Amino acid sequence: MATLTSCSFRLNPPSRFNFRVKIKNINANFCLCGASLSKRRRMISKGNCTRLNLIVRSCYNDKNNTRNENNATNGEGENRDNSNLATMSSADEKPDDNSENLPTSISNRNPTISSIGSSHNNFQVDSFKLMELLGPEKVDPADVKAIKEKLFGYSTFWVTKEEQFGDLGEGILFLGNLRAKREDVFAKLQSHLAEIMGDKYNLFMVEEPNAEGPDPRGGPRVSFGMLRKEVSEPGPTTLWQYVIALLLFLLTIGSSVELGIASQINRLPPEVVKYFTDPNAIEPPDMQLLLPFVDSALPLAYGVLGVQLFHEVGHFLAAFPRKVKLSIPFFIPNITLGSFGAITQFKSILPDRKTKVDISLSGPFAGASLSLSMFTIGLLLSSNPAVAGDLVQVPSLLFQGSLLLGLISRAALGYTAMHAATVSIHPLVIAGWCGLTTTAFNMLPIGCLDGGRAMQGAFGKSALIASGLATYTLLGLGVLGGPLSLPWGLYVLICQRTPEKPCLNDVTEVGTWRKTILTIAIILVVMTLLPVWDELAEELGIGLVTTF
Repeated sequence: MATLTSCSFRLNPPSRFNFRVKIKNINANFCLCGASLSKRRRMISKGNCTRLNLIVRSCYNDKNNTRNENNATNGEGENRDNSNLATMSSADEKPDDNSENLPTSISNRNPTISSIGSSHNNFQVDSFKLMELLGPEKVDPADVKAIKEKLFGYSTFWVTKEEQFGDLGEGILFLGNLRAKREDVFAKLQSHLAEIMGDKYNLFMVEEPNAEGPDPRGGPRVSFGMLRKEVSEPGPTTLWQYVIALLLFLLTIGSSVELGIASQINRLPPEVVKYFTDPNAIEPPDMQLLLPFVDSALPLAYGVLGVQLFHEVGHFLAAFPRKVKLSIPFFIPNITLGSFGAITQFKSILPDRKTKVDISLSGPFAGASLSLSMFTIGLLLSSNPAVAGDLVQVPSLLFQGSLLLGLISRAALGYTAMHAATVSIHPLVIAGWCGLTTTAFNMLPIGCLDGGRAMQGAFGKSALIASGLATYTLLGLGVLGGPLSLPWGLYVLICQRTPEKPCLNDVTEVGTWRKTILTIAIILVVMTLLPVWDELAEELGIGLVTTF
């Protein structure tokens, strides 16, 4: 066994030429593992991490072997190849019975000592290559060449440049000049791509990034992006997601029942009311005192849950004829409104922006229709003496939380009923009020909310970014939503801040009437979430304003 008696280190700044040659050699040798890269996903899914490690070692040791050969050719003669963990472990481990099955490219020579600076640089390169190895599947360069030759041409789209496409650069973006009407070209390219590559890739038509001007044929300049199916399409709903959705739905039922109990505050036992309203109360009351009020709270809870379910049914009814798959809804409980709505994801790529707008607006419109019906019927029943026993007392300040709903209530109930400390209303008014408020929150043009998806589909991603910044500002200042602005803003930042992914055809406009409907809806949303300030409330007779 040899003994290491002395060693020396030399810190030589790498020359620019040698550094480029090394990087070129590294890239060239890493391509030798192209056949092994295609198997990495199956190995990871089967848990065969040992086999994957051997492939990584094989790639790295091939790279080291070639680097040594290049150094010898250039007359460097010294051992400057960089040892890494893969080479060291292959030299230290003893061969086992299955050693003949290992890749022949694994080196068994002893590790050598290399310079510190060069080792650090190569470690960074090796880390990047390992990230690339375990990252999303990229488009095959051979397929790119075949597609350029067979898919595009003089009569459709003349390719002049290629760029990376996708969040991690896993796709290819073809830039060039459009030769015919964009919708006809896109339909022809999609059909031809399926004939050439089968069901392997998805083709996107997007606006050309950093375009210098519009297309000579009218409208924006377009480009065509290509991603693998397994990379671009959302994954299926997992078992754990079903479990989480069920737990959230049960919590939403509980928060809705709690809202129904809280609406009967004038009937609850005094010790219960004191515990929930007095900040100095420490000792909790006997919660069994609330059991008699559960039955009377169920109608309001049914109304709140019905609005949310009707909202989700609206989404599914709009998505089904368009063959768009949706995920199971994840309901968000809230003790003030019963629910903050639900998170519903697209489980398939949307074909165009019209589909995105229609599916996004169908849910809020369905929920708002049911909520407005309950709110209107509740206001009419509030003035009916025959149902006086079913009415509940609520503070008149409640109606100052919404300019639009406060004006409707003032017109229906009259000045005398509204200009008092408390107002007698039917529980349907509360259910409709909560449903309309929740719908308005979900229609805010921000992130991945229904309003954000509709804004992105109707006016583009730039308009969504601008409206999102304005909405965040208004929520942060408490201008929209009153006391609910902060929790709703945090919920959006945590769960719904990311915009929706682009459609297959992300260029064709949605039409004037869809934009008009969305604009009117946004105005109604602002009026619903805008509180009534004291001066205007006193002038309109909405609630009893006390001045000191």
